Amino acid sequence: MNEETIKALLESVQQGICSPSEAFRQLKDLPYEDLGFARLDHHRALRTGQSEVVFCQGKQTDQIITILTHLGAKDQNVLATRLEPEKAEKILPHFSDAQYDLQARCLLLRPLAEPTISGKILIMTAGTADLPVAREAWLTARYMGHEVDTLFDVGVAGIHRLLGQRELMDRAEVLIVVAGMEGALASVVGGLVDQPVIAVPTSVGYGAHFQGLAALLSMLNSCASGIGVVNIDNGFGAASLASAIVRRITRDKDK
Repeated sequence: MNEETIKALLESVQQGICSPSEAFRQLKDLPYEDLGFARLDHHRALRTGQSEVVFCQGKQTDQIITILTHLGAKDQNVLATRLEPEKAEKILPHFSDAQYDLQARCLLLRPLAEPTISGKILIMTAGTADLPVAREAWLTARYMGHEVDTLFDVGVAGIHRLLGQRELMDRAEVLIVVAGMEGALASVVGGLVDQPVIAVPTSVGYGAHFQGLAALLSMLNSCASGIGVVNIDNGFGAASLASAIVRRITRDKDK
């Protein structure tokens, strides 16, 4: 439940459209709802501007279903990440509007709405193999209300593919750069633009790549300024950070 939802609820009580008892029913689970095995943070959107997202890895299928049911009862979309296809197959029949993205391993309880926040996020990948992580970032950013552009397969092995895309990069408030192997794309982009760059190392590469550690260390040691780095394969974390930056920029512009 976000700020706009609560304001609308209180106004409906003031206008006599909604009874105090009904308003209490809707608000009684703030700040959280105890399910025994999980405490759902319904207050998070008020504190941080971002609703709670379900991280499915390690959770049992019935636990995920229960969590989604309770979060969905608040009449808002819900995002679940790192949901394996086997579990998604068992979960989808319980939710009529649910959509599962196999590449991103993400589930949306309801279809995505149109973007509501001004300012674009650009998601870039070094290669096609980085698309699953980029797709997770795209779904997360769209779920959070942002307009998102994409630019795929522009890694340093063919740098000319990137250099012709300056106009697209210039239009973005924040750039998310997803790269495996040696992770060099983040440094190149950081040296070309004046916007914040969020680098996402992926576990794509050969043996000495060490499941993404090589790209992570390369990005952390970048000589280009203005680059922040999230964890390996963390498309969700990159999009969340980008969302926070864009929302702050938008808020400052509106003042």
